[in-house]
Amino acid sequence: MKYDYLVVGSGLYGAVFAQQAKALGKSVLVIDKRPNIAGNVYTENVEGINVHKYGAHIFHTNIKEVWDYITKFAVFNRFTNSPVANYKGELYSLPFNMYTFNKMWGVVTPEEALEKIEEQRAEIKGEPENLEEQAISLVGRDIYEKLIKGYTEKQWGRDCRELPSFIIKRLPVRLTFDNNYFNALYQGIPVGGYTKMVENMLSGIEVRLSVDYLENKEELDRLADKVIYTGAIDAYFGYKLGNLEYRSVRFENELLDKPNFQGNAAVNYTDRETPWTRIIEHKWFEFGKDENGNDLSKTVISREYSSEWKPGDEPYYPVNDERNSKLYEQYRNLAKNEKNVIFGGRLGEYKYYDMDAVIKSALDMCEKELKK
Repeated sequence: MKYDYLVVGSGLYGAVFAQQAKALGKSVLVIDKRPNIAGNVYTENVEGINVHKYGAHIFHTNIKEVWDYITKFAVFNRFTNSPVANYKGELYSLPFNMYTFNKMWGVVTPEEALEKIEEQRAEIKGEPENLEEQAISLVGRDIYEKLIKGYTEKQWGRDCRELPSFIIKRLPVRLTFDNNYFNALYQGIPVGGYTKMVENMLSGIEVRLSVDYLENKEELDRLADKVIYTGAIDAYFGYKLGNLEYRSVRFENELLDKPNFQGNAAVNYTDRETPWTRIIEHKWFEFGKDENGNDLSKTVISREYSSEWKPGDEPYYPVNDERNSKLYEQYRNLAKNEKNVIFGGRLGEYKYYDMDAVIKSALDMCEKELKK
């Protein structure tokens, strides 16, 4: 059988395209090299807990079109992301807000907090030349030293003075007691997990798992008129211009025979000495309850370690510095010559995408491609 579209990758971009194409009567085959669907939003049920296997995914958006679309495939709960920072046993509220400033300096009013920040920001004269100077110019030295420096250095594997200032052009500073991390109108976690949501999106569509597209490219290309490719763009071209760089993340998962480990979904460890960047306790994404609303007696935690990416590792965050951006442009020019291939998603476009932006990008592309 010849398909209209071969979709390479069953993450959000691929799932949105496949769903929209099928809805318009197109024949679609979805393949994925992993043994499961849903890409990096894959959730696995462990003792009734939906474990985010590739890191915490908290859905948030201000785009009504995206929210209206995605809520057709899942009911979302009212989870609000309010992470806690642990600096050598001192706990602080994130993002930086009045709870943070009260704990840091004992200030009580927004006016006192602002005064303290202004006083410390004055240390940096002129244009900040690196991430350290940029952070101090935004929030002052105390917050930088305790809540930014160690965490950022672990995440990027480099000293803050060696990192470009643009990485933290903005830092949310709230002079209110609001610790909702995302400034988003719509937010939550799909009830029953993301895998179930993607399953609903791919309902009635043929999916083949554990199929490596690049290893069987010629044979697979013959199956369809057009390919939607959501893998790494440099891998598609056999790395012939060189490797694009990523940061990767390694997870250590533990099932604990206790109902509560840290009392919050996410705790960031902001000192340099603790080797992990954060600990995720997955049950709190769904308020510690199973699908029937019963309290869960066990808990699953994941320690996250940031690492330098090397071929064979899972690529997570593109390193959008000057060298990589130039190299991506060269690959993008090659991609334009691929007549029947559309490159999309985080890896196909070498872009740090939030989930809603991936969905929006896929919907926009569907509009151009499917409705012409």
